[in-house]
Amino acid sequence: MPDRAHGRKIAFAAFVRKALDDARTTRAWTGTEVSRRTGVSRQTINRWVRGEWASDPEAARVVAFCEGLGLDPSVAFGVLGWDRTTPSRPAPSAPPMDPDVEALLRRLVDPNVSDAEKFHIRETIRYLAYRPTLPKDVRKGRKQAG
Repeated sequence: MPDRAHGRKIAFAAFVRKALDDARTTRAWTGTEVSRRTGVSRQTINRWVRGEWASDPEAARVVAFCEGLGLDPSVAFGVLGWDRTTPSRPAPSAPPMDPDVEALLRRLVDPNVSDAEKFHIRETIRYLAYRPTLPKDVRKGRKQAG
């Protein structure tokens, strides 16, 4: 039985490591960014990568990690040897996508678009996503040309 548990730890560590590598290469996310986006602490993620956990990871954390990275949690459950026949919560329906955002996503996966242009698209999106918003009173206080 201990060999099976050790094998699960190694398999889950490899799964987490690949997910982190993919997030770094495709999204340029750091470990801190992955932690922020998934809601799973860096310490927990590092323990998973090292296979240093005494009891199974909490299912809610595994789901949060996978969903934050756009992965199917059932893959992680399968690696952990958990029963996948248990009904999971239904996936929330995505809101309708803005046509401009859709066009950007198509450009990011288009093999004919240069890596440099994809880099600029990602950097612009990252800037817009995390720029601070102005307080409402500052926006209202602007004088209009009259």
